[in-house]
Amino acid sequence: MTVTEASMDALREAGDELADATVATLFARGEVGTFNTLMRYVSTAGAPLPDGLPDVAREYLRATSVPPSWVDWGEMEKARLFFIDNNVHISTALSFASMPACYVVPHVARLLSATHSLKYPSKRMAETGQFTVYLMQPDAFEAGSRFIPAAQKVRLLHASVRHHLRRENRWDTAALGTPICQEDMIGGQMFFSLLVLDSLHRLGIHMTTEGAEAYYYAWRVVGAMLGVDQEAVPKTLQEARSFLDLYMIRHMGPSAEGAELTRQLIDLYEEVVPGTLFDPIVSALVRHLVGDTCADWLQVPRTRWDTLVKAVPHLLGVLETIEDRSPLGAWALDRLGHLTTVLELSSLTRGRVMHYAIPEHLKKDYGVTDAAPRTGRWTPPAATVSP
Repeated sequence: MTVTEASMDALREAGDELADATVATLFARGEVGTFNTLMRYVSTAGAPLPDGLPDVAREYLRATSVPPSWVDWGEMEKARLFFIDNNVHISTALSFASMPACYVVPHVARLLSATHSLKYPSKRMAETGQFTVYLMQPDAFEAGSRFIPAAQKVRLLHASVRHHLRRENRWDTAALGTPICQEDMIGGQMFFSLLVLDSLHRLGIHMTTEGAEAYYYAWRVVGAMLGVDQEAVPKTLQEARSFLDLYMIRHMGPSAEGAELTRQLIDLYEEVVPGTLFDPIVSALVRHLVGDTCADWLQVPRTRWDTLVKAVPHLLGVLETIEDRSPLGAWALDRLGHLTTVLELSSLTRGRVMHYAIPEHLKKDYGVTDAAPRTGRWTPPAATVSP
């Protein structure tokens, strides 16, 4: 698979036909409110759909109720075990690398600002964390799971943003392409898969190539469930690297929205960290994982922890040694990792279940402004995983 400027340009024009048509019909018939109300009761796969659900929504839910026919369930199980073994590290990478990477793409930062108020960043983080936890459950694609309904709702959420911005003429399609286009959806998939693997590598986590490939494969399945064109998705880690490199070069840079979203993210996690002594480690981790250029674009403050955080890989190496040499130690660390992830998610959700509703309106103050001049490029590491 060869990625070119021309192929990326084509992806900027494409959305998601099925989800877009469904959302357009819901708005045209004035059924969005009914849909949101009734869909709060649709939280598990295979559950009966409620009476009164709009017909177009019922058809969409039936059409998207099963995973792609090409899924290799052996690979998915490898991905789940990889997640269990590295759940704390993956959560760290998602929070302090993947999310800031989204913010360093100016037009994506503006989209996030439109759909999630800058005053409530925990909603975005809670939705992402909950979605990942649902995905990595052993029954994620079986009856009774929560992942498939979540994916169906997120897909419609994306379509609703496209609908609002097009209908209200609040998006420069000629300059920016389709909002939440195929290029951006695949780019987001890279942030939550390949960039997570990059971050684990940067943290000094030892990964097998098999485990890393399985984790990436799981996010390919996620992309398919979210309406991503599988003909355009990189199939291997090497192809993914080429796509991500070009995507970064094309779009990453500073923006006021990106800096504000990052500030809110840092404030959020400083509240989660007990006390104040360790607050600076949040900024230091972001800077360590995304690099100085991106961190400067996002106005991540420099702290006294910037040097100390580089010792994290050594500490993790000690823990991995304990895990490798002691079955009891491995069990204890895996259990601690699970509890830490659950505690973090609980702090973000405040014990609530996130429902991924279709927004009936976007922020009234939403607009597209010119980005500040770009000052440099982030060069990703040459190696993505450790054999």
